[in-house]
Amino acid sequence: MNFHAIRAIYRFEMARTWRTLMQSIASPVLSTSLYFVVFGSAIGSRITEVDGISYGAFIVPGLIMLSLLTQSIANASFGIYFPKFTGTIYEIHSAPVSYIEIVMSYVGAAATKSVIVGTIILATARLFVDFGIAHPLWMVAFLVLTAVTFSLFGFIIGIWADNFEKLQVIPLLVITPLTFLGGSFYSIHMLPPFWQKVTLFNPVVYLISGFRWSFYGMSDVGVGVSLGATVGFLAACLAAVWWIFRTGYRLKS
Repeated sequence: MNFHAIRAIYRFEMARTWRTLMQSIASPVLSTSLYFVVFGSAIGSRITEVDGISYGAFIVPGLIMLSLLTQSIANASFGIYFPKFTGTIYEIHSAPVSYIEIVMSYVGAAATKSVIVGTIILATARLFVDFGIAHPLWMVAFLVLTAVTFSLFGFIIGIWADNFEKLQVIPLLVITPLTFLGGSFYSIHMLPPFWQKVTLFNPVVYLISGFRWSFYGMSDVGVGVSLGATVGFLAACLAAVWWIFRTGYRLKS
C-alpha cells in the first residue's frame, strides 16, 4: 500500500477545501441554519411535537443528513471530475498508484469534508434548539458510514459525467428531492397509509430514520433495516467502482 501517494492526494484535496472555505464549509452551514430558522419557526409554530419530540429538535438529524448527502456527492464528484477535465488524471494513472489508493484518497478526503460540515451543523443546531443524543457512538457510525457511502456514489458520478451540467444532474434532480421526501422534516407515519408504503421505496428514508434513531431512540423503520440498507448501498457503490477501474470506463478515453 502506497501511503505516501494516498497522503499526497488526500492533502491536496483537503488543501483545496481550505482555499475555498466560504464555499466548502460556510455556505452549507449557513444554508442549513436558514432551514432551522424558516422551517423551525414556520412549521414549528403549527407542529409543536412529533412523537413526543419538539419539532425543532426532530428536524435536526434530517437537516444534517440533507447536508451530508449533498456535500459528500459534490465533494467527491468534483474531486475526480476536475482531474479529468484538466487532463491531470493521466498523470495519476502513470504514477505508481493503484486504483484502491486513488479511491481511498479521493473518497477519504470527500468524506472528511462532509463529516466536518455535519459536525459544525450539529454544533450550530444547539444555537436554535435543545436536543440530546441517545446513542452517540451509533450517531458517529451513521455519520461516517453515510459520508463514505455517498462520497463513493459521488466518485462514480464524477467519472460518469463528461461535462459540468451532468455533474449536477443527479444531485439536484434526484438526491435533493429524495432527501426532502425522505422524512427530513416529518415522520412518514404522518402520511396516509398508501403514501407510507410508497415512501418506503425511497432509500433516503432508511438513512434519515437510522440517524434519527441514534438521537432520540425512535425511527420510522427498524434501525437494523436502516443499517442494512446503508451497507447494501455501500457494497453496490464498491462493486460499481471496481467495474469502472477494471474496464477503464471513461478513464482511458
